[in-house]
Amino acid sequence: MTPEEFRHAGHALVEWIARYREQLAAGDLPVQSRLKPGELIARLPAAAPEQGEGFDAILRDLDALILPGITHWQHPRFFGYFPSGGSLASVLGDMMSTGFGVIGLNWQASPALTELEQVVTDWLRDLLGLPPTFSGVIQDTASVATFLALVSARERSTNHGQSRQGLQDGAAPLVVYTSAQAHSSIEKAALLAGFGRQHVRALPLDA
Repeated sequence: MTPEEFRHAGHALVEWIARYREQLAAGDLPVQSRLKPGELIARLPAAAPEQGEGFDAILRDLDALILPGITHWQHPRFFGYFPSGGSLASVLGDMMSTGFGVIGLNWQASPALTELEQVVTDWLRDLLGLPPTFSGVIQDTASVATFLALVSARERSTNHGQSRQGLQDGAAPLVVYTSAQAHSSIEKAALLAGFGRQHVRALPLDA
């Protein structure tokens, strides 16, 4: 795709997204998809196409195939799961970030990415009223953040036991305490971090 082709397709996609959000705001779409399991699979080719299609055909497929199979997280009556970062401003941010196409492996890989993230996480810390000793990085999902938090807690409490005897280095096994209504990612993260299922305690709730 040339820059000129990208310009044409990009304008068309922005217009499609804007119309989609207008449909959501007007209540023209159901909150949850009405598709039955396997219905989209049956309508898609069994093998990958040998030739690509034009962007206009892709937009038609969005309307005919994909849109009916979407549960609309940005719908004003969607209250499931957790709030998602799908404001139209963040859509533009995603476009800009993807347009740059850089990865912050370290400072030299992209100084602006690294330092912008550092400043923004400091802003977030201050807005939350946390002390200035707190610092962090932006994670892509809550599940990854949970996993990293448990690994960090494990290594801090064992003085980096991973580099010696392994996941449960120490006299007593480490225990993860969580709410009985915690997200399933908590137990998954505890298993991946090596705590063991028998060392995960789900605490009951009161009123």
